[in-house]
Amino acid sequence: MHKCFLTVFWFLTIWFWALEARVIAASASPNLLKAKKEAEAKGYIFVSSKEEILANAKKEGQLSIQTFLEGDAQKAMTEAFKKKYPFIQQISADNIGGVDEYRRFVPEMKLGRARYDTVHISNQVYSEYPPHLKKFDILGMAEQNVLVIPPKVIDSNHRTIVAKGTQIAVAAYNKKAIGTQKLPTQWEDFLKPEFKGRKFIVDIRPQCMASMMAGMGEEWVIKYARQIKEQQPVWLRGNARAMGALASGEQALHQMTFYNSCVEAARKDPTQSLVCKILEPTPVYLRENQFILKGAPHPHAGLLFIEHMASREGQKVIDDFEPIKSSIYADGEVSKLTKGKKLAVNDHRTFQNTPKWMNMVVDAYGLPRAEK
Repeated sequence: MHKCFLTVFWFLTIWFWALEARVIAASASPNLLKAKKEAEAKGYIFVSSKEEILANAKKEGQLSIQTFLEGDAQKAMTEAFKKKYPFIQQISADNIGGVDEYRRFVPEMKLGRARYDTVHISNQVYSEYPPHLKKFDILGMAEQNVLVIPPKVIDSNHRTIVAKGTQIAVAAYNKKAIGTQKLPTQWEDFLKPEFKGRKFIVDIRPQCMASMMAGMGEEWVIKYARQIKEQQPVWLRGNARAMGALASGEQALHQMTFYNSCVEAARKDPTQSLVCKILEPTPVYLRENQFILKGAPHPHAGLLFIEHMASREGQKVIDDFEPIKSSIYADGEVSKLTKGKKLAVNDHRTFQNTPKWMNMVVDAYGLPRAEK
């Protein structure tokens, strides 16, 4: 009798397993199954349901992250994540920023000493990171709605790197030092005779101008940069210094700076005279890339965190604290600002050209290049 009972028990167990497998297979769309098969054929990991990610993350129960966020911003992001996923009981978070810090971090990855689940990538050393990615097909999972992440923020080549933020380039001015009737309404207006002779600031580290090349092409930008040089501008290095000069009235106009830097300075300006002005085509630089590290001890919790940073709640944290640095493709302030505008987008397809493009602009300005 006992033997008969065991036989029936195992028969029923196997039958339920088979039934569950059939139910899961039936619930998966043909497109999902095809995407999973294609991803796995290329060596990627494709998790076919959010439920599976959640179940694995619950087993992991911890998360170790490295982000670009600091202080209160990092705290706000992790607290919102904990509220959403209370079963992640322990989160450790570090900040990284500055090209030198990223260059020091790369050898740690190569030696296997970096014990994070998800890591932040600098665009300046972007090419150093791909060998250290855990090959989740985040793009495929986003396209099939397994993860709620806008596919356009994901590197279509590596399929696992997610850009959570954007920097848009704008002109900036002191409204008390220059009349609005004289303001440039297009980039070429800076070439007018009335703006010649130390009438506006130009940043000697031309990340914004480099991003313009993604939309306008090298020839147009180099010609424009040479014409800017002929205008004899005020050469400055660094957004903080330039914004301070504008806010104080020392300078009236900045040819091209990052919007988030301008907004941050404007919020602190006691005179309320600093204004950020969007011109077209608007240079856009996808930033704040994140991926799951190869060998991550809690990779599924890492997937949830990346998805969270791209969510409405995560994008609001980025907009509130950076500020206004959310993705043009996500639900944040930057997508509203750029809606309907002509954009020059420097994204995952062109990141590797950025150092070369910056050097080309510096040469067109006739400035010496910084030593490495």
